[in-house]
Amino acid sequence: MYKFSTRGQYALLIMEDLARSDPEKYIPLKILSHRRNLSVKYLEHILIVLCKKGYVVGSRGNNGGYKLSRPAENYTVGEILQAMEGNISPYLALENNAIISEGSKIFWRNFEKIVNDYVQSVTLKDLVQESTNFIGYEYCI
Repeated sequence: MYKFSTRGQYALLIMEDLARSDPEKYIPLKILSHRRNLSVKYLEHILIVLCKKGYVVGSRGNNGGYKLSRPAENYTVGEILQAMEGNISPYLALENNAIISEGSKIFWRNFEKIVNDYVQSVTLKDLVQESTNFIGYEYCI
């Protein structure tokens, strides 16, 4: 079974934090780091990828930090995970030199379609709304 790396999972958490914030304000790296108890160094590596993909915008200086480059409803979970993970197909693990039956190929292709359809159907805004509906959710600071 395919497992997402911590980089992919943390990228999603950081994008969710940014989506929850005022879209006009930059959130400092230290605050993002503190909210999720992640090292600044590790978070920088994730944000570099997200910046290169155009998902976040960074700014230096006293009021610097990061913010989303577009509204939360215009991001899918799938595109964020793919930015960090590459292809998220569970079928790739079987494509070494193993001989696979047609039945297995069909199963894995269908499974891949269901997974990809789902992650592409969930938006960043959906994640924010779901966690807001969770009673007791609040930032650490």
